[in-house]
Amino acid sequence: MDNKTLTVAFTGGGTGGHIYPGLAVADAFRQKNERAKIIWIASLSKMDKDIVENSFDKEGRASADKFYGIPSGKLRRYFSFKNFLDVFKIFFGFVAALFVLLKNRPAFLFSKGGFVSVPVCAAARVLGIKIYTHECDFTPGLATRINSKFADTVLLSYDETRDFFKNGSSSKFVVTGNPVRPVFYETNAAAGLDFLGITSAQKKKKPILLVTGGSLGAAQINELVWKNISWLCQKFIVVHQTGQKNAALLPQDFPEEVKENYHPYPFIYKEMPDVIAAADVVLSRAGANSIWECAVLEKPMVLIPLEGAGTRGDQVDNAEYFERQGAAVVIKKSGMTESSLQSALSSFLSAAQRKNYSEACKKLCGTERPAEKIAQILFEGIK
Repeated sequence: MDNKTLTVAFTGGGTGGHIYPGLAVADAFRQKNERAKIIWIASLSKMDKDIVENSFDKEGRASADKFYGIPSGKLRRYFSFKNFLDVFKIFFGFVAALFVLLKNRPAFLFSKGGFVSVPVCAAARVLGIKIYTHECDFTPGLATRINSKFADTVLLSYDETRDFFKNGSSSKFVVTGNPVRPVFYETNAAAGLDFLGITSAQKKKKPILLVTGGSLGAAQINELVWKNISWLCQKFIVVHQTGQKNAALLPQDFPEEVKENYHPYPFIYKEMPDVIAAADVVLSRAGANSIWECAVLEKPMVLIPLEGAGTRGDQVDNAEYFERQGAAVVIKKSGMTESSLQSALSSFLSAAQRKNYSEACKKLCGTERPAEKIAQILFEGIK
């Protein structure tokens, strides 16, 4: 195949988890065809647009050349009057996607999921455009289940995920792992320490515990940390991303010995890869992208997966898989106590134990970068 200019399309949105991995694939694809024109179709939300338009590859090139926002409805598994309104949103999203795809005529569509991707994949199927869809979680979400009906190839992060599809053993399903942004493979732990204001001498005395509930924070994890803050700061240097909306709830009356070893931040953005690299242990939720980013950096994890009515249980499945592989310790909601937290983290005070979990992460990730593997599949599939 010659290196002529061609247009390719990516879709995904609603959360950063449906965008960042796709951007990693887009960057890897551009390495294979530098003249490719990449368009991104997502929702009309400002967040989707901002993430895509402010993402660049390591050469400083925009990850996507053009962003298109379309109407997006939500797919609910439960009864809600909003479902009736969202039927119209999905229909108008389908029509808008048809016009975008007709205008650009991409060689393929790569879907990273989220509700907005469903009408886009449906439109691509109507137009005969080759479709690839990727599932990052251990158990497939509703959007992926629907998109898999349209897709020519379904890409999976875990081999066991095949079992959740009726024809999962067919060649249509390919295990690639979960794509992680290149910046996580090119970290600088020393830069992370500098950002945190922690010296290497301090790190030698106590391991660094990074606590994060994602960009929005996690109130349950925050409360658990604050209840245990004296114990935690006796054992660790604690770096805590509280989330912007929870920053105001940060207690102000910590004793001096806590203040010396506690580093709270509302949000850490571009420095986060280096901060994770500097950490010795990570305490977090179990979103697919977060745990794979930590695994790439070979970090032992204590995972408190999101449970309850607001989730389909995907974080529990992700966490349990990592625990079975020896890469993480899981604390479920029913067992989330001060003593369970202290017990889980105490085991990681041992450098030898941390090394065991780090080796499990390394084995889990393998040597091939998933984004590059997926980009090669896309590249070879172009006629």
